Amino acid sequence: MFIRSKAPLRIGLAGGGTDVSPYSEIYGGAILNATINLYAYATLQPLTNGKIEFVKEDATLILDSEKELALSEDFELFIGVYNRLVKQFHLKPLSFRLTSWVEAPQGSGLGTSSTIVVSLLGAFVEWLNLPLAKYDIAHLAFEIERNDLNMSGGKQDQYAATFGGINFIEFLGNDKVIVNPLQLKPEIIHELEFSLLLYYTDTQRLSATIINEQVKNVNEKNTKSVDAMHNLKAQAHQMKDALLRGELTKIGEILKFGWSNKKQMAKSISNTLIDSIYEKALEHGATGGKISGAGGGGFMFFYCPDVTKIHVAHAIETMGGRIQPFQFTQQGLVTWRIN
Repeated sequence: MFIRSKAPLRIGLAGGGTDVSPYSEIYGGAILNATINLYAYATLQPLTNGKIEFVKEDATLILDSEKELALSEDFELFIGVYNRLVKQFHLKPLSFRLTSWVEAPQGSGLGTSSTIVVSLLGAFVEWLNLPLAKYDIAHLAFEIERNDLNMSGGKQDQYAATFGGINFIEFLGNDKVIVNPLQLKPEIIHELEFSLLLYYTDTQRLSATIINEQVKNVNEKNTKSVDAMHNLKAQAHQMKDALLRGELTKIGEILKFGWSNKKQMAKSISNTLIDSIYEKALEHGATGGKISGAGGGGFMFFYCPDVTKIHVAHAIETMGGRIQPFQFTQQGLVTWRIN
């Protein structure tokens, strides 16, 4: 028997960074993101030999089955999920082979790590019939990453991967999260998808460094950084209103407003290469854009109105990266089994 799962990656359209504590706890955050048809997959095969096998694209880790596994480099996400589930649900040591792969590089700004955790959790939920609904899975994924494994980051990726779709997500005190799916007309979704150009800069970054600087700025009440985050929260509301009203001509300016504020949150969010790509995109017809994720590298996307997309694509492809085709997906985490 094989248990399989998949969860979609996401692009962050607005509000990025306001889902990170302590900002979200103190002021409340708001994000607007959309899942796309790039996925993190997991396959779980039950074993009877008393072993646990974790398999990634380029590495395998084989362990004796125990109630708690010691963390191992490159397999922290696997082990974190296993340890939390065994502890929380009082499970006996399990024996299985768990394989994971993802359709984008880690550190690319599409929420890969959190989406992997959601897909791993989904495989266990399907196998063990665990009583976890969508909010439970997303919150558990967040706790595993941020609390159990002490990985820096926010909360949006876990909820995007679990719920799927285009969502306006609110982050309040006491870990309260409200996912508001946007009920958009099909033509609005098609036009937004047609007009957005996703571009991989062929660089990766350690989001923890950027996020830790952001957290430090909030804790120290750095006015410039905190005000920028207030503006990004306002940007999420602006983006929501523009989409719901079908005012897509405003999207570029809203993205540009957000990008100018995002760069105020931490010094390493942008660099010379990113700035050059951004300027070239605007020169060839894009009206705005941003980095997807914490910043520093990975994927960027631009809003290209009318028929400017092809011109922008040709221009920025000369900068060393590549265009990534995509479509929006309305479905989040999916699990199934094959006998």
